[in-house]
Amino acid sequence: MSTNAAFTARRAAAIPAGLSKHLDVYIEKAENAELWDVEGKRYIDFAAGIAVNNTGHRHPKVVERVRNQLDKVTHTSFQTTPYIDYVAVCEKLNDLVPGDFPKKTFLVSTGAEAIENAAKIARAATGRSAFVAFSGAFHGRTLMAMTLTGKTAPYKAGFGPLVPDVFHLPFPIPYHGISEQESLTALDRFFRSEVDPTRVAGIFVEPVQGEGGFYPAPATFLRTLREICDKHGILLIADEIQTGFARTGKMFAMEHAGVAADIVTMAKGLGGGFPIAAVTGRADIMDKIPMGGVGSTFAGNPLSCAASLAVMEIIEEEKLIDRANEVGSRLKVFEDWQEGNEFACIGEVRGLGAMVAIEFVRDRETRQPWPELVKAITHTAAEKGLLLLSCGVHGNVVRVLTPLTIPFEHLDEGVAILKDSLRAALEKVEAGQ
Repeated sequence: MSTNAAFTARRAAAIPAGLSKHLDVYIEKAENAELWDVEGKRYIDFAAGIAVNNTGHRHPKVVERVRNQLDKVTHTSFQTTPYIDYVAVCEKLNDLVPGDFPKKTFLVSTGAEAIENAAKIARAATGRSAFVAFSGAFHGRTLMAMTLTGKTAPYKAGFGPLVPDVFHLPFPIPYHGISEQESLTALDRFFRSEVDPTRVAGIFVEPVQGEGGFYPAPATFLRTLREICDKHGILLIADEIQTGFARTGKMFAMEHAGVAADIVTMAKGLGGGFPIAAVTGRADIMDKIPMGGVGSTFAGNPLSCAASLAVMEIIEEEKLIDRANEVGSRLKVFEDWQEGNEFACIGEVRGLGAMVAIEFVRDRETRQPWPELVKAITHTAAEKGLLLLSCGVHGNVVRVLTPLTIPFEHLDEGVAILKDSLRAALEKVEAGQ
């Protein structure tokens, strides 16, 4: 009989320790918002493959489209022998991405690849070299993406030297004493004392920081960034890799601020479980890419394109934008926990739509992070049948990323398990276990 322990031993022998490991369980089956491991244990999924399965695991429409595509063609490489679904995905994204201007799109395979290409495009289009990003940001693990990321361990430590001409400024997080005005003042100071704005090609920003802790950027902050970019000829580049495709209660999180970026990077929820990513930008910018300057052997794979077209239809047909807001509304129960006396460890509850987080602290006055408690919560929840993920620069945030299609009875069941897990984790941590 196959066991989780047996597979853990095989993993240790075959796979580098540097590939992070959350739990020692191995999933054999998945359906919508439920998972089953090789030992038959059931889990409710509050992670969605890190915001990939917005339409749930194995949505029937996605499965049907991919099965049909398997009978046609599985790979040719679009830039050598093109196929129509690649074009159809790009057309759809040109329509969906915010901005009342002509757009063009090309496809890649991962979010990090989308970030790398967005930086290349910005340099080609502007003739400038420098980039601004923000503390706490996560943009990926390849060289430029890792450099843009605003967290050292485990993403940058030991991997230098990094890409030059990339600078980080404080992201506005009022809970941690960084106001919107302080961030904007830091940007102004940066332009005056470090790098002239005429040398900056682009500003990368997540409308809601993902790995950084689910901190939403204030709408006024994003609007001011748009104004600053317009003033200095800088490209505003929105990383919608985790926030896209209905996750925040809009198709894209930038819509909450009414802001259109010059370039948008996407991945995760675009493919419904199949690897696909995209870069969409103003047509005049995208057309400055030199011939052959972008491309990838597997990018826009026919199976992934079929899945992506199904995902975008599902979001519209099943009204998943509305459902994301309803999921988020139901998760406001976390605010009730915060207001009570039982869980003084809850410092803040925040989020947009179905992208919700709970930040845990040792003391509400000092706001000292409590990562040990979060680690205990996620492991206790797994023991009780709930898959949770942490995030944050200090690792003290529990993030909730349910499939948007989750049945509400499963959502309520998962919330109840989380509450029980929090109680149990508090007892363990306070007892020094």
